[in-house]
Amino acid sequence: MTAPAVHLWRLLKWSRILARHGALGGIERDPNTPPRVKRLVRIARFGARVPKTPAYADALQAIGPAAIKLGQTLATRPDIVGEAAAKDLLRLQDALPPLPYEVIHAAMTRAFGRPPEELFASIDPVPVGAASIAQVHRAVTTDGRDVAVKVLRPGVEEEFARAIDTYQWAAAQVEAMGGELARLRPRLVIETFKRWTARELDLRREAASASELAEAMTAQPDYVIPEIDWQRTTTRALTIAWVDGIKIANREALVAAGHDLPKLANTLVHAFLRQAIAEGFFHADMHQGNLFALPDGRIAAIDFGIMGRIDRRARVWLAEILYGLITGNYKRVAEIHFEAGYVPAHHNVAEFATALRAVGEPMRGLAVKDMSIGMMLDGLFNITRDFDMQTQPHLLLLQKTMVMVEGVATSLDPDINLWDSAAPFVREWIRDELGPEAAVADRIITDLRTLARLPDLIRNIELRYPAPGGAPPAPPLAEIEVVRIGGGWRYAAVAVIVAAISVAATWLAMR
Repeated sequence: MTAPAVHLWRLLKWSRILARHGALGGIERDPNTPPRVKRLVRIARFGARVPKTPAYADALQAIGPAAIKLGQTLATRPDIVGEAAAKDLLRLQDALPPLPYEVIHAAMTRAFGRPPEELFASIDPVPVGAASIAQVHRAVTTDGRDVAVKVLRPGVEEEFARAIDTYQWAAAQVEAMGGELARLRPRLVIETFKRWTARELDLRREAASASELAEAMTAQPDYVIPEIDWQRTTTRALTIAWVDGIKIANREALVAAGHDLPKLANTLVHAFLRQAIAEGFFHADMHQGNLFALPDGRIAAIDFGIMGRIDRRARVWLAEILYGLITGNYKRVAEIHFEAGYVPAHHNVAEFATALRAVGEPMRGLAVKDMSIGMMLDGLFNITRDFDMQTQPHLLLLQKTMVMVEGVATSLDPDINLWDSAAPFVREWIRDELGPEAAVADRIITDLRTLARLPDLIRNIELRYPAPGGAPPAPPLAEIEVVRIGGGWRYAAVAVIVAAISVAATWLAMR
């Protein structure tokens, strides 16, 4: 178990780096920050040259890989770090200096259990990507296929374990202070981050996620998942088909290649909605660096280390909330929040609906470029505080991905209206899932499953209440009051006397 002094030393060291990048000013100025935390911030920035404009992403990149991943998590929580910080943290796309190929070659050998030359005809020593957890190289298999090989950085598991240990300790100290910080549930945020990271550090699980998503997206042929090479994939190395396309981030190259950018934006929005609402399994790292436009106009996605899941009940709520906001049905949106338990029952549904209307109405019908995102977020945060809404950790990934998808879609088409783009898909899904035909079908399926369980139910009843055996039924026994004499020597003496009487009565009966 790590000593508190070690945690404090790590936090002060990291805070010093944050201070030099101006990333602690918001914490110090926030009226909701506890006094003890403000004192630690002042100590950390003492004597540091603080820039006027904070560089949150640069600060976390300077701290290291675990901080980069934490920053990507915090980018989903503008209610904690503020809108400006959350927006800046979206720049964190895992770009790190690459490791020398000799180090990666050795890592490949350990991962595959044999020299990579036995599996690949060639491997480009210059990486195509270097991230906080892994590094990617282009290669050609021995049977002539172009692939990308992703290899974990040596020692990354131990580094993450140390950092997460301290994050958990710090979150527990902060949450114990109560108030606004306790409502934001930092311990659950860190626990969610820990689970995301654990999945990313197992590349075989990432391969399984890619395979599962490919099956789920067969109904969306314009969104492509590359094929996994299972024979060249282990827990520390992943081999996937090479994607020959233009990165969505390169707008000039997309225009030069003749791509229809508004169509690409709509494809991305619909692909996300199908994953999140229709399938309940979505790619949660859909930033510009992980999306490619193929020559035929389709979009290909890579990097499936972070995936999100939503159960059917939550998906129904999500779809109804989105459609309610699109159509201006704030009363239904408010009712869903109460049904889901997102708003405590002691609040008033009508008041909550009015609060939602105050935020939603100014945004309806506008292109994203015309929206005041800052005003909208500020209004939403005020609602969560006024109505005692706690953080829902299971929706953090969804929130993060929605922000990413919005950013990528608007970079492709600044005039896109996300409401109009999402409305047809959401309307059709609600009709299919919540319409009268769906209700009848669900009831038939439920009843048939119940009927199928009846034989097992009858067998369980028979086991619990078996048929009488060959012995005759016992005669009825008179009810006799049991006297509690107590414990100790008196109880033992009475027990001995009763036993003696029983033995004597048996002996007389035998004579």
